[in-house]
Amino acid sequence: MRYFLIFLFFFSFSTNKSGAEELLTWKDCVREAKENHPELVSSGEGINQAKASKEISASNLLPQFSSDLSKSTSGGSSQGETDTYSYGISGSQLLFDGFKTRYNVDAASENIKSAEYFLLVTSTNVRLRLRTAFVNLLRAQELLNLTEDISGRRKQNLELVKLRYEAGREHKGSLLTAQANLAQAEYEVLQAKRNISLAQVQLLKELGRTELTPIKVSGDFEIRYTARDKPDFEVLSDANPFLHELIAIKEVTRFGLKSARADFFPQVYASASAGSSASDWPPDTDSWSAGVKLSFPLFEGGRRTAEVDRNKANFKQAEADEKNGRSNVILTLEETWAEFQNAIDRVGVQMKFLEAGEERAKIAQAQYSTGLISFDNWTIIEDDLVRVKKSFLDTQANALVSEAGWIQAEGETLDYED
Repeated sequence: MRYFLIFLFFFSFSTNKSGAEELLTWKDCVREAKENHPELVSSGEGINQAKASKEISASNLLPQFSSDLSKSTSGGSSQGETDTYSYGISGSQLLFDGFKTRYNVDAASENIKSAEYFLLVTSTNVRLRLRTAFVNLLRAQELLNLTEDISGRRKQNLELVKLRYEAGREHKGSLLTAQANLAQAEYEVLQAKRNISLAQVQLLKELGRTELTPIKVSGDFEIRYTARDKPDFEVLSDANPFLHELIAIKEVTRFGLKSARADFFPQVYASASAGSSASDWPPDTDSWSAGVKLSFPLFEGGRRTAEVDRNKANFKQAEADEKNGRSNVILTLEETWAEFQNAIDRVGVQMKFLEAGEERAKIAQAQYSTGLISFDNWTIIEDDLVRVKKSFLDTQANALVSEAGWIQAEGETLDYED
């Protein structure tokens, strides 16, 4: 599937070579994802469905009216055909059903809350994936610049080794090693270009786009969340939309249990009708009726009892899910906070390694050019510089992803940037 997406990207790119890469900032990506991401659209429609379901449930509390118009023909062997015309209107009003309908309406209201919190949860997940895709493309772009710099440095090193080899001060093994290092660097440039293509496809997906077009992101690796003091995880968990969704689901099951118990009460309706019928049109024989109807099932094979037991189990399950969800939210907050802080500290450590590696490489190159150190010692220092440069870039990108993970654990949505 990954290779198919990359093929589609290159095909789309080849058909639009005249168009330059579209430059996107992080806020551009957030704005577009909020409008177009299919998961957010789907979750929004889930809210509309829940609202419609509530209106359906609430409609049972209002008077119900219906009308009818009919013509019938009857006859037999001893008489001719007779036509009968009739029309009328009838209505009914629920008076009492053990508050079953009211509980159904309350359950529908909680379903709306659940759908709204689900939308927020979806938004937190989309933000994390969007931020990760954005950082991956930013990293891929920077890695291309880095590998091109390394390739240029390896080329300069090869020229230096070649001069020393031609002067008889270096052996052929060193020359071949320098050539291999350059070949490796050139390969990594090509690899970095392919990684950019994949990262572009990933970001386009999270933007909600269906058309694959070349894009480029603009940004830096600066951590915006600067607080280092450990927060109160229990307080944060109380505001988490995932936990609120579980609470709303629990309330849905609670009202569902009350609704099931209400089936043991009789149902009382007031009804009235008026109409007219005759053998000629228009009918002129009027009639009307009014009354109260009470119904109470006597035996249904234990259905109502089973409904209560099922809803009771649903309620207990929802209570357990809420309790477990709260524990999981607190644990996730603890884990992501620790990882985020570790990631910030790793950036500082890798920065020191990078500074040391650059200084060592600068000194070693001067020493090698004057013959003060051997090729073997010099290439070890050069390889270490390449490693720490890549490691520093990875550490910066990982810190941004860890920051996004912490923001998601807090329950922040795409509106976090507003």
